[in-house]
Amino acid sequence: MIKVSNLTKYYVRNKALDNVSFSLKEGEILGFLGPNGAGKSTTMNIITGYLSSDSGDVEIDGINILENPTAAKKKIGYLPEVPPLYNDMTVKAYLEFIFRLKKVRLPMKEHINSICEKVRITDVRERLIKSLSKGYRQRVGLAQALIGDPPVLILDEPTVGLDPQQIIEIRRLIRELGKKHTIILSSHLLSEVQAVCDKILIINKGRIVADELTSSLTGTGSSTEKLRLIVEGRKQQVQSVLQKVDGVVKVTDMGEAEKGCCEFTVDSRRDVRRLIFRALAKTDFSILEMSPVEQSLEDTYLNIITGKNETKEEATDVSDI
Repeated sequence: MIKVSNLTKYYVRNKALDNVSFSLKEGEILGFLGPNGAGKSTTMNIITGYLSSDSGDVEIDGINILENPTAAKKKIGYLPEVPPLYNDMTVKAYLEFIFRLKKVRLPMKEHINSICEKVRITDVRERLIKSLSKGYRQRVGLAQALIGDPPVLILDEPTVGLDPQQIIEIRRLIRELGKKHTIILSSHLLSEVQAVCDKILIINKGRIVADELTSSLTGTGSSTEKLRLIVEGRKQQVQSVLQKVDGVVKVTDMGEAEKGCCEFTVDSRRDVRRLIFRALAKTDFSILEMSPVEQSLEDTYLNIITGKNETKEEATDVSDI
């Protein structure tokens, strides 16, 4: 559905994007992450046709954005960080204006009513946009992106400035939209990306440094497992028993959990919970807690951004435009 190939972009002498490539299949939701100045906004502006690259190609459903921009843009709905709203118009008048601007050939009344129901703004259609709350304005911005029923949605910080309840509602809506649309979601909220997205793309200093399934980056798809253990007994003796369990790769001392009890994390190649239970039971050590530990997206993101996964040749850091 979306194919980005070897995008490179300079701002004067600063390289904002350095050979960026990725692809996205129909119906996938991609979380687009990176620190400020990493190249996220530049990439999205090129994908949507608002900005041209110095080299490389973008295809939307097989259509090159530079060779046939009108046809490609018809397949994209874009919600920028600040929704492009006209505050002195009613919601209904604004959506009708966007409908005509996009030259949509669907029945206007039925199409707009359907979108209003989908994003839950039917009850405010007759109100002026300037009178709406931040959450409702964000929904109206999302509604304009859906005009014309484009197969691709690009959402830039869709929950910025919203309260917790509004964030939950927008996340739920994005997941529903993902059933029929291919979505690129840019956000600084890692919990949001982890909750909503199928894949995660991390860009840093103009280069792609991670392109993985969400489950792979959060540990749920990892080839190793991690357990947290709290055991009653002497630390050295308990650690010695754990290290001898078949399949255990690493035992990390996490200190004293409470008086007379020690805490460990155990990395293993497979599920070793039963083996650990039997080994400790034989030596009369009591397990007070044994629970799985998943690496958070925040941990993975910070490890990548701080340099562990970067290449030797790095692009110059510039601010997003």
